[in-house]
Amino acid sequence: MTYAVSEIRSAGKPRRKRLSHAAIEPWLYLSPAIILLIVVLLVPLVIGISYSFRKFSAFKSEYVGLGQYQAMLSDQVLGQALVNTLWWTAASLFFQFFLGLGLALLLDKPFPGRKAVQALVFLPWAVPSFLSGLTWAWLFNPIIGPLPHWLFALGLKAEPTNILSDPSTAMWGPIIANVWFGIPFFAITLLAALKSIPSELHEAAAIDGASPWQRFTKVTLPFLAPTIAITVMLRTIWIATFADLIFVMTEGGPAGSTTTVPVYIYVSAFKSLDKGYASAVAVLLLVLLIAYAIALIGIRRTLVRHV
Repeated sequence: MTYAVSEIRSAGKPRRKRLSHAAIEPWLYLSPAIILLIVVLLVPLVIGISYSFRKFSAFKSEYVGLGQYQAMLSDQVLGQALVNTLWWTAASLFFQFFLGLGLALLLDKPFPGRKAVQALVFLPWAVPSFLSGLTWAWLFNPIIGPLPHWLFALGLKAEPTNILSDPSTAMWGPIIANVWFGIPFFAITLLAALKSIPSELHEAAAIDGASPWQRFTKVTLPFLAPTIAITVMLRTIWIATFADLIFVMTEGGPAGSTTTVPVYIYVSAFKSLDKGYASAVAVLLLVLLIAYAIALIGIRRTLVRHV
């Protein structure tokens, strides 16, 4: 009897050891990625948040608690930067999405030269943002660029001047450059989603007498809705935190008309050398984008349940 009990116990030990190894093994495979995420994302995030509670000078720093956040309440430049960021993000996202959706619908149909069109459509995504901003700044320059003269010839401007030098029109320059730069993202992702829609659904709708618009709104759009939600969320976050194009083209001017929150953070940290205040503004932007992402993820879950 004693022998049988000891034999059962000895048989149970290897089983428990195998179960513990099975539980630990996935974490061992994931450990390099987890360590990389902690080092690259979590540690800088914690350091950046801690900086927002300090005031930095040339040779020292001091703890000021919520002083940096209180200073933001009376910062008129930050208020204008928030308005500019909203305008820059909404306008860029609107044109990127609808033009990208149109290109995806076009490329989903066979036509002569489709591969060449695909290559041209996806080309802007491969161009570095710095080079894109520099190129568009040259195009808007009336001395070396054609765009001001074209706008003048079309009657859209009284004279061929640089729109980047006018506070009332300066934001349109980076928006146009950003639309050109971001269309391929929506075209690629929405085209992949279109390819995943069963063709039988369109055929059945056509047999039932549905018009092309009805097939788009009743078949295509519901299947695209979850993809649209996640791509819009990602692109919104990228645009809202995107400072390269604006800084290369206008450096936030003229008169702060193109200063967005990321540009303001850069100027505060590296030109004004106020890392504490720049960190506080960055934390504000982070909180706003997290709230936006949570809201959009909730909308996406609703759309997935209804598809």
